Amino acid sequence: MTERTGGCLCGQVRYRLGADPVSVRICWCRDCQHLSSNGTVNAIVDSASIEVMGSPAAYTSTSDSGNRVTRRFCPACGSHLLADSTGRPGLTVVRVGTLDDASSVRPTANIWSASAPDWACLDGSLDRVEGQPMPPSPSR
Repeated sequence: MTERTGGCLCGQVRYRLGADPVSVRICWCRDCQHLSSNGTVNAIVDSASIEVMGSPAAYTSTSDSGNRVTRRFCPACGSHLLADSTGRPGLTVVRVGTLDDASSVRPTANIWSASAPDWACLDGSLDRVEGQPMPPSPSR
């Protein structure tokens, strides 16, 4: 297990991950594209292993999969940090770009690839899922 840390652009919200990700994927759903103007690289971790320092703001909406997703972000700089979905109880998405060492994890799949724009650079060596994949199992 490698302890990982990360946080927002301004440093007001920080987090510590006490467990390795159960999955790392690039998501091309329209919500992620709205967040980043591209696909987002997401590490999925056991929710209980995350320690958050600071007070992130939250926004909840219904995703294309029909799940309710609560996204947590810095109220000062707007950096998206974490997301929880009713479709993945016990698991939390961590935006890999907010890790202090984003190279410490590597994606294994592109998901929602059917929603990717035609200019998207999808790595052919990664698994490709056209829509919503099965949720990974928490490592316990």
